[in-house]
Amino acid sequence: MADRLQDRISLLRGVDNLRRDIDANKTIGSMDNFNKQAMDMLFSAAFRNAFDLSLENDSVRDRFGRHAWGQRAILARRLVEAGARFVTIVMENPYVSGIKMPKYGTYNWDSHAVNCHLFDEAKIRLPIYDKVISAMIEDLYDRGLDRRVMLVVTGEFGRSPKIETNLGTHTKVKQPGRDHWPGAMSMLVSGGGMRTGQVIGATNDKGEHPISRAMTPNDVWASILHHLGIDQHQTFLDHGGRPQPILPFGSPIRELLPS
Repeated sequence: MADRLQDRISLLRGVDNLRRDIDANKTIGSMDNFNKQAMDMLFSAAFRNAFDLSLENDSVRDRFGRHAWGQRAILARRLVEAGARFVTIVMENPYVSGIKMPKYGTYNWDSHAVNCHLFDEAKIRLPIYDKVISAMIEDLYDRGLDRRVMLVVTGEFGRSPKIETNLGTHTKVKQPGRDHWPGAMSMLVSGGGMRTGQVIGATNDKGEHPISRAMTPNDVWASILHHLGIDQHQTFLDHGGRPQPILPFGSPIRELLPS
């Protein structure tokens, strides 16, 4: 792993040297500082230890679950404790030992009928999901990280409120699934000193579209940036030298913000 990382750093330096020759707005100089900070972080003892899950208490590892999702969640918390300010946990195939995954399933949550049998997948995934997320929330509060860490659990978009039936690509039989649905979705927010324990917004009774407090993904990003202390109106220069805002629109979700 260390050799691969060094190879990538060498490649990055070669590309940067080329770009430095043609850079006209001093962007490369600032990028070098950010890259140096990133490398210092990766090579620090604190981060090396964070990646060593054998240092974690066995009971905690068992509570999260000895599978990809559970151990990634523990790693995320350890990275935060080591100094990381933003960590993404990818919850694709959990690879649970002892549980037989569907032969023709989907490794992620792309639950179209052509990809998987929605209900068979849900019976396996949802209990694992519930265990990991509940363990993560409890763990953050137990360690006093609940104000420092804002946990956001979300997908890319919603899923169609009506179950579709289609021929599975691999199974060759009709099976249930759900398509993409941009009109409405739900997500979970915990910690961050936010006012949690509430439901914000509502859809109609079929889950098709908002009927109160409609929000956009940018409102979620604005809330995250607010928690991180980043001015969402701050601009940076693109490759053409034009100022671009971090967010083109959106406001922090007022119901979440501490009073």
